Amino acid sequence: MIYLETPRLKLRDWSAEDLEHFANMNADQEVMKYFANTLSEEETHQFYQNIISELEDCGYGLYAVEVKETKEYIGFIGFHRATFEADFTPCIEIGWRLKKEAWGNGYATEGAKACLEYGFNELGFSKVVSFTAEINRPSINVMKKIGMKPVKTFQHPKVDMGSPLKRHVLFQIEY
Repeated sequence: MIYLETPRLKLRDWSAEDLEHFANMNADQEVMKYFANTLSEEETHQFYQNIISELEDCGYGLYAVEVKETKEYIGFIGFHRATFEADFTPCIEIGWRLKKEAWGNGYATEGAKACLEYGFNELGFSKVVSFTAEINRPSINVMKKIGMKPVKTFQHPKVDMGSPLKRHVLFQIEY
């Protein structure tokens, strides 16, 4: 199923063919620079299963993204129910991860804007958040470009003390 289309992208259900590309992306140190570690094939498979479950359970989730012109899988963009312990959870988070060959083309911004429109107009969301390590300037720039506003900084409870990734920024947008 195709959930959304933009001028250049399709945000769609995942296929078995995506899994190898997804694993390669999650194993790439540059792509995972702002995460605690890269993901093994087993961890990627578990993440994939979680994504599929959330799409089935909620009717929304992290959508596989392909470039219309080439039909190439380039990553994911979409929504996730964030439930870790924080004063702003549970919440609906928008997120993205694209393979590095897709960077610099505006795909994350284009796809995330379409997701927000879909979330507010079709799914009935009233507020969506996004968060990342404070040092992740590329994702913070996307958050700003899609109209999100900074709310606060916080210490992410799932990141080790002393890690440069511990301090996170929280952005949000309301309908």
